Amino acid sequence: QVQLVESGGGLVQPGGSLRLSCVASGISFRFYTMGWYRRAPGKERELVAAFTRGGTPNYADSVKGRFTISRDNAKNTVYLQMNSVKADDTAVYYCNAANGNNNWWGQGTQVTVSS
Repeated sequence: QVQLVESGGGLVQPGGSLRLSCVASGISFRFYTMGWYRRAPGKERELVAAFTRGGTPNYADSVKGRFTISRDNAKNTVYLQMNSVKADDTAVYYCNAANGNNNWWGQGTQVTVSS
């Protein structure tokens, strides 16, 4: 059974930092392209950051220079370090694992940026 379990969400003040984690099980983690997506209220789900098939991180323009994606294959975990957060970053953040026809999603973790 494939599971992606996100954690680390919560309430953070503008300008603050947060680190999201996603632990994967039931997949050969190192063979999967891992990424983070988000859905803000009233908006479509969008890419935040993801690794390309070649392992290069790719970021949405809105988070470049503020967010960093990383992965630890030994721990089957992908991280999203969020710095200098803004109110517009408020959303449910989802972990994604993709490999060919296989595409798995976590249940999401809420991030709220507010003073």
